[in-house]
Amino acid sequence: MEDGRIIGSMFKTTLNIEGMMCGMCEAHISDVIRKTVPDAKKVYASHSKGIATFLSEAIPSEEELKNAIAKTGYSCLTVESVPHEKQGKMEEMMKPDYKNWMPKGMVMGSACGAAVLLIGSIVVALIPIAEPVKKVLVPILFVVTAIFLVVTVWMYLMHRAFSYNGKRKMSKQIIEGVASYVKLPDGGKGLDVGCGSGALTIACAKRNPKASFTGIDRWGKEYASFSKALCENNSKAEGVSNTSFMQGDAVKLPFDDETFDAVTSNYVYHNIPSSDRQAILLETLRTLKKGGTFAIHDIMSKMKYGDMQEFAKKLIDMGYAEVKLVDTTNGIFMSRWESVWMGLSGSTILVGRK
Repeated sequence: MEDGRIIGSMFKTTLNIEGMMCGMCEAHISDVIRKTVPDAKKVYASHSKGIATFLSEAIPSEEELKNAIAKTGYSCLTVESVPHEKQGKMEEMMKPDYKNWMPKGMVMGSACGAAVLLIGSIVVALIPIAEPVKKVLVPILFVVTAIFLVVTVWMYLMHRAFSYNGKRKMSKQIIEGVASYVKLPDGGKGLDVGCGSGALTIACAKRNPKASFTGIDRWGKEYASFSKALCENNSKAEGVSNTSFMQGDAVKLPFDDETFDAVTSNYVYHNIPSSDRQAILLETLRTLKKGGTFAIHDIMSKMKYGDMQEFAKKLIDMGYAEVKLVDTTNGIFMSRWESVWMGLSGSTILVGRK
């Protein structure tokens, strides 16, 4: 009955099926759906095709619904055509939401700060205070305001460039680019460290449909819009069922040695406060099986990571093979100019085999 109510509720929100609140309307709707779509429960419960695909394939026509309602005799139910605007809302609800690497909240926060400073500067300039104090305070306030405005514009441009809905779609290009390095054997297992909204985990799972992929993240307060639930919803929206997500720390991963056939990560480790990020890389590689591959993308500047050329040599000495450091700011994922103004200089992908 519970599954029936879930299916009934889902179709009620998707179609314009109205009940008279008789207490059994959801069950009645479910019964009608079962008569028009016999395998609805099986298809929906498996999530194998994703909600969007399921709805597009399984929803019966208006005429089929009316005939089914007439046969069942449920006088509490009526059905009407789905309004166009409601269809649009449902399509929007079924889309994945990978958020933005430059959250809108941060942009708005900076803009509000600039506005407050600007108003404060004007007020100080107009109120009667000691002239020497005003001569010092007003210029300082205007300079700080100008800095906030510049930062706000920079953050807005970053937000627009990273957006999955914008023209540049830089985040998508990077995610797809990193995922192209990840290849798993049938039945293999992959790990995405710092999965965020699940974008890279899902992209890798799509490319390796006969393998499974795990995404792990701390989901800290600084990125409050990212969560395990968001990852799972995005996976369902994409029609991907070979993913799983869990909370954990990249500094000490909750996995045994040699658990995964491939490990990957994207722009994660440089955000972790550490004096030795090479140690974090080794912690990730600890979970990789012999013969497994890795593709780790980050800002691997000397200031953040130390000498990565020496680290690559160290990996080779440890028995790793095909170790490469690939510069991704030369047009692979972004242009050199983009990497400079966006603060992504040093972006590199470390690839190889254990």
